[in-house]
Amino acid sequence: MEWSSPAIVLSLNPYGEGDQRAVVLTEAHGAWHGLARGGASRKGAAIWQEGNLIAARWVARLPEQLGTLTGELVHPAAALAMNDTLALAVLRAACAVAAGVLPEREAHPAAFLGLARLFAGIAIPDAALPALVRFEIELLRELGYGLDLTGCAVTGATEDLAFVSPRTGRAVSRAAAGIWQSRLLPLPSFLIADEPANFPACRDGLALTGHFLARDAFGARHAPLPSARVALYDLVTRRINGDTNAG
Repeated sequence: MEWSSPAIVLSLNPYGEGDQRAVVLTEAHGAWHGLARGGASRKGAAIWQEGNLIAARWVARLPEQLGTLTGELVHPAAALAMNDTLALAVLRAACAVAAGVLPEREAHPAAFLGLARLFAGIAIPDAALPALVRFEIELLRELGYGLDLTGCAVTGATEDLAFVSPRTGRAVSRAAAGIWQSRLLPLPSFLIADEPANFPACRDGLALTGHFLARDAFGARHAPLPSARVALYDLVTRRINGDTNAG
């Protein structure tokens, strides 16, 4: 059995001497495990990096076997992000979230295409962070945990939506929130309008998607939010607070 397809490298773990056990994401085959022989070697390491888009080929004698993955580099997202602390944190967080919630060998084409778009612009200043938040919104929707940000859950209004119910995932207008504002999650305006996303807005976006990822997507697997995703939120918070050591 075999297949060939563009794939995004989601995670890597050492396997024996010089090999890597890899998880890649393809449009048609979903998240797929395989053995990347020589993936930890000097030559292989240029290809087998989290976030890279590769032309992958998987081969196994039987479909239930781990199989062997080979690949040729198509887009070096990891190298493009390497010298930017924030871009690298975004890349690692996105890979960890996708690897953690996508079922193995189950096609999720929207997740693949969304991740590919995110990594295509990983080196564009001020673009990767809001793109990650949007990707997580779409990922939640594809997994069946979609948020309803189209109108107020209380009044039906479509204007001045400013919060999201942490229980239902539905938007709430500023007027309807009233005294319950402190119990609601802030809804950053860039998620519902064509507006720029500053750091505080992105932090609110990460808190919003992080709540539902942790409760629903990872909660269903009895797993915590990945450390790389937590680290990204902490990095953004430190930058907002003016920490000069935050990269």
